[in-house]
Amino acid sequence: MARTRTRTRARRRPRMYAAGALASAGALLAVTGCGAADMTKQASPYANAQGSKTVTLSVQSWVGAQANVAVATYLLEHELGYRVDTVQIDEVPAWDALSQGRVDAILEDWGHPDQEKRYVDDKKTITSGGELGVTGHIGWFVPTYFAKQHPDVTDWRNLDTYADQLRTPESGGKGQLLDGSPSYVTNDKALVDNLGLDYQVVFAGSEAAQITQIKQFAKEKKPFLSYWYKPQWLFQKVPMTEVELPAYKEGCDADPKKVACAYPHTPLRKFLNADFEKKGGGAAELLKNFAWTTGQQNEVALMIADQKLSPEAAAAKWAAANKATWEKWLPKK
Repeated sequence: MARTRTRTRARRRPRMYAAGALASAGALLAVTGCGAADMTKQASPYANAQGSKTVTLSVQSWVGAQANVAVATYLLEHELGYRVDTVQIDEVPAWDALSQGRVDAILEDWGHPDQEKRYVDDKKTITSGGELGVTGHIGWFVPTYFAKQHPDVTDWRNLDTYADQLRTPESGGKGQLLDGSPSYVTNDKALVDNLGLDYQVVFAGSEAAQITQIKQFAKEKKPFLSYWYKPQWLFQKVPMTEVELPAYKEGCDADPKKVACAYPHTPLRKFLNADFEKKGGGAAELLKNFAWTTGQQNEVALMIADQKLSPEAAAAKWAAANKATWEKWLPKK
């Protein structure tokens, strides 16, 4: 699939949440449930360390990104003998840190064309690390049990028909569109306004809080409309059906105030510091080779977020069962 370029898309999920971000040397930072803080200035002292077997990875706060970093960290440490440090940084500041060599790699980028042009095309301080193998997509979703009862709710033009059923105390007399953190980069407020919908965007506060709310709705079999994204392990626990928004076309989201189209499907990509890509040896080669499926990422994410395994334990369990997959990522001897 051709890569869709959008304005700044941040797993809008992005500065998310859930089960905790990885911390130094294979340990993990606990995430509080709020949007991830900008920790750019707290980059690892090991980043870009010449002649040493150390790697610093940027880890975003959503659990799919944590799964990537957990497995990459496990393999770098246990198969190649590297010391790995990880730093949680918001999506756009992570590009600055990567350019300056304060981190060596970003393993899941949802498309930041402005930063890509600046650092990859113009400054050449960052280089592409290839595709992750996972395609990301943001959208509006209703629970499948509600979509089965009311099939026409999956057409955005019929959403106002159900606004009363989707109203909450927080939505001010309108239907509720549940979002995560106010720090996420989304088009939702513009979409509601430009499509003339009788809805109010209500922020749960974080991915973790949003998941808790969705689970509670599902437990009570209540209808809800929520901003959500794929890949995400929660679909396995709460089946959801996407609402069809006006079709996405290249450039339809160029002006954030005028957006009136769906979110694109975005092949997720990796980026490396240019010096690290040249001098990072086996570590750089492994990270460039790292590519797995949505199902594999969800498998590890589910272990972290739902089964409550530590990212390190989840990575070890996955690696033990998938040697045929990750052996292909190791540098050639």
